[in-house]
Amino acid sequence: MTALDDLLTMRDLLRFAVSRFNAAGLSFGHGTTNALDEAAFLLLEALKLPIDDINPWLEARLTREERVHLLDLIEKRVSTRKPAAYLVGRAYIHGLSFRVDERVIVPRSYIGEILMRGMLESDGLGLVPEPEEIGRVLDLCTGSACLAIIAAGRFPNAQVDAVELSPAALEVARLNVADYDLEDRVHLFEGDLFAPLKGQRYDLIIANPPYVTAEEVAAFPPEYGSEPQMAHIAGADGLDITRRILAQARRHLNPGGALICEVGTGREALEAESDLPFTWLDTEESEGEVFWIDAADLPR
Repeated sequence: MTALDDLLTMRDLLRFAVSRFNAAGLSFGHGTTNALDEAAFLLLEALKLPIDDINPWLEARLTREERVHLLDLIEKRVSTRKPAAYLVGRAYIHGLSFRVDERVIVPRSYIGEILMRGMLESDGLGLVPEPEEIGRVLDLCTGSACLAIIAAGRFPNAQVDAVELSPAALEVARLNVADYDLEDRVHLFEGDLFAPLKGQRYDLIIANPPYVTAEEVAAFPPEYGSEPQMAHIAGADGLDITRRILAQARRHLNPGGALICEVGTGREALEAESDLPFTWLDTEESEGEVFWIDAADLPR
């Protein structure tokens, strides 16, 4: 008897996958934080089932073809150490689905959580009391375009420009923009930060730039090493790109506009070198990793 013969139900495959992942010492953090959630996501997405709850499917008997496919994915997750999102070509932010592969970082921005939960709006922090009045949004370092697409949904009257340095990442971004039928509202630009925008101004700038040090990247587990290094590395302290954004953002914001930016663990270093009045936005999963700053408070 083989695993293929013994493992008949979704529950069987789930238990097997969790055991394999734990025994292999895999790392997580690309949409899931533990072996159970990673296994559940991998199985459900591979079978084109809703990913929010595996329980309704646990007693479902799987066809031989399905079991062959799932066992192959489980073994690939162990042998390649690629995140499950890459193996199934899909990642989610609060229920929204995005295409992903090794050309882009796996989406997991805290800014996505802030936008999707309406934390900036009148029922939250009140930083954007009237989302309908936002007319132009810029998403820097857009990657898969996930934040640009989320912004288009939260700010229904906004035109959204999204900039990415990697031509390969932009190929994935175009697919995602097309999937959401947003080609008339989300416009993609190839280039370095503000360079391709020719003096355009915005009501809101969103930035989730690289913010990891080279030393930290060198110590990455293989799962994180599967992602494009340029999406992570940002100098000796991880703030090189954030500094450039802060220095240039005011020239690209309308009066009353603002910048929201994710910096990972860079808060202490950023505050130590700057007296800018950052407002730090905490989420259910993060503390002090995203700041908000009004245009009037940015360097001229």
